[in-house]
Amino acid sequence: MASQLESTMEGLISIFHSYSGKEGDKYKLSKKELKDLLQNELGCFLETQKDTESVDKIMHDLDENGDGEVDFQEFVVLVAALTVACNTFFWENT
Repeated sequence: MASQLESTMEGLISIFHSYSGKEGDKYKLSKKELKDLLQNELGCFLETQKDTESVDKIMHDLDENGDGEVDFQEFVVLVAALTVACNTFFWENT
């Protein structure tokens, strides 16, 4: 039986790959795939975002190698940053 952390890691991998590869490289997220993932999986966190160019900015910030797509390693950076921000918010408000 997998631990909670192992299950969470498996979920993260599964979510990434359920969006990647619908366009182009099956191991990377295109801008549209990233936008779909953000809207469907992180909608509550992003609903207060009023900037219409937020996906462009997120894509630019994540795309370290400049290939116009987000690979799994770049995606994990986003998840880690959001997790750190949420940890700070939830621990300070308890």
